[in-house]
Amino acid sequence: MDDFPWQQANQQYLSQAIAPLRQALTDYIAGTITTPAALPDPGDIDPVLERQPPALLRLCDRFLLSPSERDTLLLCLAMELDLQFEALCIEAQGNPQRNYPTLGLALAALPHTTTRILSADSALQRWQLIEIGDGITLSHAPLRINRRILCYLLGEPASEARLMGVWQPLAATDIEAVPPSYQTLVDQMVASWQQWSPVESTLQSYPVLQLCGSEPTTQRQIALAACQQQGWNLAQVPAAVLPQNPQEGHILAQQCQRETLLTNSVVLLDCHGVNLSEPQRIVAMHQFLDALTVPVIISSPDRLPPRQRPLITLDVKSLPWQEQHGLWEKHLGDLAADLNGYLPRLVSQFNLSPTAIQTAALSAQPQAATQDTDETEAMDRLWNLCRLQARPRLDDLAQRIESNATWDDLILPADKKAILQEIPHRVQHKPTVYQQWNFAGRTGRGLGVSALFSGTSGTGKTLAADVLARALSLDLYRIDLSSVVSKYIGETEKNLRRIFDAAEAGGAVLLFDEADALFGKRTDVKDSHDRHANVEVSYLLQRIEAYQGLAILTTNLEKSIDQAFLRRFSFSVSFPFPKADLREAIWRRIFPAETPTAGLKYDKLASLNISGGNIRSIALNAAFMAAAAGEPITMPHLLKATQREFIKLGLTLTNAETSGWLSKPRSTQGQPVSQWRRGQ
Repeated sequence: MDDFPWQQANQQYLSQAIAPLRQALTDYIAGTITTPAALPDPGDIDPVLERQPPALLRLCDRFLLSPSERDTLLLCLAMELDLQFEALCIEAQGNPQRNYPTLGLALAALPHTTTRILSADSALQRWQLIEIGDGITLSHAPLRINRRILCYLLGEPASEARLMGVWQPLAATDIEAVPPSYQTLVDQMVASWQQWSPVESTLQSYPVLQLCGSEPTTQRQIALAACQQQGWNLAQVPAAVLPQNPQEGHILAQQCQRETLLTNSVVLLDCHGVNLSEPQRIVAMHQFLDALTVPVIISSPDRLPPRQRPLITLDVKSLPWQEQHGLWEKHLGDLAADLNGYLPRLVSQFNLSPTAIQTAALSAQPQAATQDTDETEAMDRLWNLCRLQARPRLDDLAQRIESNATWDDLILPADKKAILQEIPHRVQHKPTVYQQWNFAGRTGRGLGVSALFSGTSGTGKTLAADVLARALSLDLYRIDLSSVVSKYIGETEKNLRRIFDAAEAGGAVLLFDEADALFGKRTDVKDSHDRHANVEVSYLLQRIEAYQGLAILTTNLEKSIDQAFLRRFSFSVSFPFPKADLREAIWRRIFPAETPTAGLKYDKLASLNISGGNIRSIALNAAFMAAAAGEPITMPHLLKATQREFIKLGLTLTNAETSGWLSKPRSTQGQPVSQWRRGQ
């Protein structure tokens, strides 16, 4: 609808609405007290006002203004719109200094006006529709219409300065784009509002609707769709900005409620990124919610306990496989057919939200249209776009490790390596087994892949995780246990839930390195601490079983792992301490091709009974020694680095272990490194 005809008609309506106030003031000056006439009928002024009522009538209806409150408001409005009112105020009050409306003038000239407008319960004061200035007495204090209310009555866009950074209107969304699973939640929200419809023009009975889930963008889309279905707008208020001072919080709540009534909006309280374990923060949020009587939606990763208002909680889960597949086909358009059946694997690996799917698909289409690339390149590009969409949430919770190692870098016995090479096949063929063969139809649990890597330190457990992530073209995230385990009851489970929920989006490889502390045996319950520890372990068991990505747990002490864990692992690989032949293979691959070396005796180096991690440490220290001396890496450098490594480990390096290391007849020390550097 064109706003210009309505604005013209609205201006005419305001002019006719304040005309009775001008007449009442004129009569008062003449010594007669008259009651202002009723408001004009909108249809008599312009038919457009029948379809879209004037702002004044909407204001009176939404704030339940009494006739006397309405007339007092119009008195202040007339001062802004009618140039004759200044002279009328001076003449009516008999004082050239009082060229403005006052409480005394309203009480004297308007017969129904009472001192109740000074009360905090008065709609004019409660909603700050007018402002009372400074005066010698209250009766002589100037009355002025609030700037936000003036703009609203004039139909002009405006915002409350005190709500800057707090009140964030959200743009409308395409209701038809809401997937069926989320439309079910939308219908439940609308039904809740309609069931709890206000009685006798009050909004006290509206419940608080709580959307719980890890994806705030999806929750906003659901909330927007529900509001649009009701013909309402939606505005977001970050919970992080709520003041903890009760008085300040009450004032902010009143300002927000006034804005909801002015804009026909619902408040969306965004609790994402807020520490919900802080008692003061929870109290501030509850005080804010209790002060509002309008419909409110909470967007939160965790459930908030109810307080005074009724609370209805709806869990926002990720879309089922079929709906995600349909969204990909919709947004990719013709490109979906060119991928030759690649979408099932993409959907099975990346559990993205509708917004993330749309972003990745739209980003892939321009490149496909402008570049002459084959099918494989198009699939790789789309795969990497999905990885980028999934990264931001996990980057805040875990450490991302760039995967550069290959299968050739992983030196293990053949049988152990063969088991590891089965893991990518398990991940890659999930669409066939779970979707086409319908294994996922029986149960939603155990759809991912989990692996336990056990063995002493330095035997290649972390390196194997690196290799698997690279083989799968997935991101590898190392979980810092110090940031997960909490002494506060329930916090460990919340931390784990955030990690797993964030990882689900990208099917990332989760590496719980040296996880003995968190994944130990469940103990007998002797006190509350034991009971709490067992709850953490049980919760972790459930999440590992439900996680649809690849989770890798490493431990130095396999016997410390609970047997219930072992049953839930898809793979369990024991990394043995390397024997001499494997140690020699590790030594031969430990130096990059660009590294200058001279006279290295790999068979002698392999006689050292150390793990691959120690070998890497020795090789790296020797490389720095050689670089500082301007020489290639030689056995003397390795001997010195080995001595340092053994001292660090608290071990003794015997002459027998290094026998024959320095028997090389010709020394290379002192020769320029340029003579040894290959490829330059």
